[in-house]
Parts: sequence; C-alpha cells; structure tokens
Amino acid sequence: MEITGKIKVIFDEKELKGGFTKREFVLSTEDQYPQHIMFELLKDKTTLVNGFKSGDKVKVLFDIRGREWQDKYFNSLVAWKIENLGASANAPMGGNDMPPPPSPIDTITDPIEDDLPF
Repeated sequence: MEITGKIKVIFDEKELKGGFTKREFVLSTEDQYPQHIMFELLKDKTTLVNGFKSGDKVKVLFDIRGREWQDKYFNSLVAWKIENLGASANAPMGGNDMPPPPSPIDTITDPIEDDLPF
C-alpha cells in the first residue's frame, strides 16, 4: 500500500530485546481533515527517514501487520520505502538547467556508410 503526506515528527531509534531495532514516524495527510498516521521502521529500514525533516512531503510504501495478544487485536503499519515528493526532489543536481555534455559517440563527424536502401 502507499500514502502521501507530510512528515509531522520523527522519533529516535529504539533498541528492543535481542538487538531488534525500531523507529517510528508520523505522517500527516493533506486531506480536508488531515489524519496523523504513525508508521514503524524495523531493523535495517530504520535509516530510511535519515535526511528527512518535519514538513517534508513524501510517499510512504508500507505493509499492514496484525497480531493477537490476550484476546485483543493490534495493527501496525510497517514502512519499507519512503520517496521524497518535495520540489527539491525534482531539481537537477548542481542547480543549473544546462543539458549534459554530449557523449563521445555524439561528437563523431564522419558519416557512417551503409548499404540500406532507405
């Protein structure tokens, strides 16, 4: 599944039993009535939010997980990919609008002869 919105808060990484790591963040939807949705990042995915800050517009790809404990049921949203949707995500590297230099193959001036009739 996926959802878009703005990052509201990013929490610190937590280390649980057995060296298991978890990190949570909250995404605010941009609906008429915004929803504040908490996601989990597990194990090696805890670094996915590094480089993001509150207010960044992102798309979060996630799985829904459910579990039962003492006749009660719990759900969690586990993110596995975060894409930056902000204006800076589409800006060219280096900050200029110049096209890239031509490749060496584009600079060959000798015509290539062939025997095709068209």
